[in-house]
Amino acid sequence: MTPRERFIAALERRPLTGRVPHFELVFFLTMEAFGILHPSQRHYGQWDQMEEKERRLHRNQMADLYIMTAERFEHSAIFLHPNPGSFEETARLIDLVREKSGDRYFLMLHGDATFAIPDGNSMEAFAFRLADEPDKVHAEASAMVDNMLRYAERLRDHGGLDGFALCSDYCLNTGPFLSPRQFSEFVTPYLARLIRGERDLGFYTIKHTDGNIMPILDQLVQAGPHALHSIDPQAGVDIAEVKRLVGDRVCLIGNVNCGLLDSGTEAEVVENVRYCLKHGMPGGGYIFSTSNCIYTGMRLARYELMLETWREYGNY
Repeated sequence: MTPRERFIAALERRPLTGRVPHFELVFFLTMEAFGILHPSQRHYGQWDQMEEKERRLHRNQMADLYIMTAERFEHSAIFLHPNPGSFEETARLIDLVREKSGDRYFLMLHGDATFAIPDGNSMEAFAFRLADEPDKVHAEASAMVDNMLRYAERLRDHGGLDGFALCSDYCLNTGPFLSPRQFSEFVTPYLARLIRGERDLGFYTIKHTDGNIMPILDQLVQAGPHALHSIDPQAGVDIAEVKRLVGDRVCLIGNVNCGLLDSGTEAEVVENVRYCLKHGMPGGGYIFSTSNCIYTGMRLARYELMLETWREYGNY
C-alpha cells in the first residue's frame, strides 16, 4: 500500500499491518531541515510584479519542499498551504505536487467554514451578537458553508485533492468557547452540513480543534467527520478515554504533547509517544501526530526523537 492508501485506510478505520500512518498539519522547521523557508511564512506582496518564470520557480520550490518533508519524515499526507492563495494558484500547486509525486501522498487543504473562537478584538462583540441578533448569526453561518461548498465543488471538478482539514478552533484548555447549548445552535448544524457536503463531493474530512473538546465530543462526532485532530493533552484530553468513547465511530489523530516536545525530558517524550500509540492504535482508526503541529522554535531533534519512538513502537 502507498502512504496515501494507508492514510485512507486509517480514516476509514480499516485494519492495517505495518506502521501506523503519520502526518503533521504543518511542519514549520523547513529552514532547519532543508535551509528553505516554509511557504506559508513567505511574503508574496510583489507576486503581481514577478515575471512568470520567477513564479514558476516559487511554485516548483514549494511543491518540492512539501514532498521532501513527506519523504524525510515519513508523512502519509500533505496539508498544502498555497501562497498566494487564489483558486488558480491553489490548483497549480495541487497539480505540481501530483505531477512530482503521483498518488503517493494524501493531499488536503483547509476546508472549514464554521465559527471559531473570535480573536480578542471581536470576542465581546461576537458574544453580544449571539444574544442580540441570532438570526443574522445563523444567516452568516449558512452563507459561509454555502461559499465553502461552492469552492469545494470547483476543487472536485479540478481534481487531484483528497480531502479537507477543517481548522476552526472551538475550544480553550478549560473547554469550548461556546457553551454546549450555544455550540449545538450556532456551530453543530453548520459543521454537519459542511461535512456532509464535502463528503458528498467525494472528499475525506478531518475536523481539527485544539483545547478541551470533551463537553462537545459527541456533537463533533455526530457531525460526521472521518477523523478528529488534535486530541489535545495540554487541555487534559486523554486519548485512551476518547478512544473508549468514540473510537468505533471516528478516526483519531494526534495526542503527542507539543509542550513536552519543547520543555519535557527525553524520557517524558518517549513515554508520551508510547502512551499515544498504546491507546490509539488498537483496532485501527488512528493516525500518529502531535497535538498541534511542528511549529517554529521547536527543536528538530525532539521531533526526530518522537519519530524514532514511533518507528520502534508504532507497528501493528
